[in-house]
Amino acid sequence: MKQALQVIQSGILSQIQDLGRFGQAHLGMTTSGAADPFAHRIANRLLGNNDNAPVIEISLGGAEFVALNRITIALCGADCPLYVNQQPISNWQSHHLVAGDRLSIGMAMQGTRIYLAISQGFKVNKQFGSTSTTIREAIGGLDGQALFAKQILTVPTLSAAPLQQLAFQHRHTYPDALQLRVILGYQARQFPSVQIERFLHHRYQITNQSDRMGYRLSGVAIDSKQSQMYSEGICYGAIQVPPDGQPIILLNDRQTIGGYPKLGTVLSLDCAKLAQSRPGVEVSFCAISQEEAHNALLLHQQKFNNLSFVPLSN
Repeated sequence: MKQALQVIQSGILSQIQDLGRFGQAHLGMTTSGAADPFAHRIANRLLGNNDNAPVIEISLGGAEFVALNRITIALCGADCPLYVNQQPISNWQSHHLVAGDRLSIGMAMQGTRIYLAISQGFKVNKQFGSTSTTIREAIGGLDGQALFAKQILTVPTLSAAPLQQLAFQHRHTYPDALQLRVILGYQARQFPSVQIERFLHHRYQITNQSDRMGYRLSGVAIDSKQSQMYSEGICYGAIQVPPDGQPIILLNDRQTIGGYPKLGTVLSLDCAKLAQSRPGVEVSFCAISQEEAHNALLLHQQKFNNLSFVPLSN
């Protein structure tokens, strides 16, 4: 085990995440995991890491680190000003650092989450099959907590990786308006058809009451015929409608059960786009079938497997 980085400033929220903790909901543990799996996986692939290797998810920026050894890192995700020793560097690519180099991640201008990966992946012990941090449950990551100043981050071994960047045409951007694809669920029958049409034909705004647990929206209220029901398991992307009629889209750190009626589920690919959006962004919805959802996921994975990486000079 080798020292790699020291936290100088942790920003608003920085935490260790892999792709999630699965199969533990019966114990009351949510999946957690990277809010934007695409950026997380690309950061790892730029370094030749396993897709599931633990990285640092930095929300809104404002973080700073110092290198403790010669290392190779990659940064992917939100559009943040990035600097090494006050010299600007680029997002969506890998970089060499030597001991003493200072990496600064400014406040995000577009998007909300940027991912910092390191060659070989950070050394973090798995808990219940994952390294992902769930602060509410105090598990995963480093003692179940967010990162804090003066903390030392380690790697299994020191290893340099060839420098490369993701081709520009494959990089994600973060617009000020989103259309989310929705698979209507069996509980949609509890909503009058006029309410479903209202939901699908009006725009909503992301509110300040949004985080890794879920995004609360503000707009035309949706009325359900059933205000109370037995609690049941909740999936990633579930669209809950509480008594005030303002939809909540549940994300990585959601509770494992809930009793509000659910219109359906946002396609997982679009949940990641939502998680990169900030308060005030406009959101609209369109209904798709299960078959269309499966096809969209298959097409995404095919494209992902054919992404282009451009070698850079060392």
